[in-house]
Amino acid sequence: MASAVDICNLALAHLGDNATVSSIDPPEGSAQAEHCARFYLIARDSLLEMHTWNFSMRRVALAQVTQTWPEWQYAYALPSNIINVLSVLPEDASDDYAARFVPSDTPVFAHNYSPVIAAGRYVPQPYTIETQTDGTQILYTNMENAVLRYTFHVDDPAQFSPLFTITLSWYLASMLAGPIIKGDAGAAEAKRCQQMMAVYLQQARASDSNQRKINVEHIVPWTSGR
Repeated sequence: MASAVDICNLALAHLGDNATVSSIDPPEGSAQAEHCARFYLIARDSLLEMHTWNFSMRRVALAQVTQTWPEWQYAYALPSNIINVLSVLPEDASDDYAARFVPSDTPVFAHNYSPVIAAGRYVPQPYTIETQTDGTQILYTNMENAVLRYTFHVDDPAQFSPLFTITLSWYLASMLAGPIIKGDAGAAEAKRCQQMMAVYLQQARASDSNQRKINVEHIVPWTSGR
């Protein structure tokens, strides 16, 4: 699998640059290595946020903390490596769509929402997130023993899918074009690389989405108790 240095060299190759960097952490000393060290993490983390990639999704039982917002019943500390919250689930949910019976008198959504009655239906819970003065992110919800499904920062490029890797290389190339080529030619090359990145991003998203399957059971309220 490609390393961060491999991805940087691929990005440089997209720009027609013959330089080959051997290290970006720390940078080896060349201008190309300095630029790659500056932009690689920005490109990687931005691309991770653009889609719920399978390789960056994780599920974890949340650690409860002291409740400071009485409008919600529970408070939990969020993982430090989180990018996006996908859903807050009951601890026994097999996926976002849990095929389990919810009593007909149990509202799935309760806080500032009109009650929705469901059986074997969509179970993610309402929540909100706030950042404390020390930078800690706290998730508030009414779900006891909440389980979080989220995307996280993937530091190891060996975990990237091949299409994600090629998309990242074009995205990084679009950021490197200005500093390396400069002027109008650099701006034009950055635009070309962004267009190529968009093409590969569409393919990467489609391929990634095809590798998951969720069975959704549609049950209308008036038949849920049958």
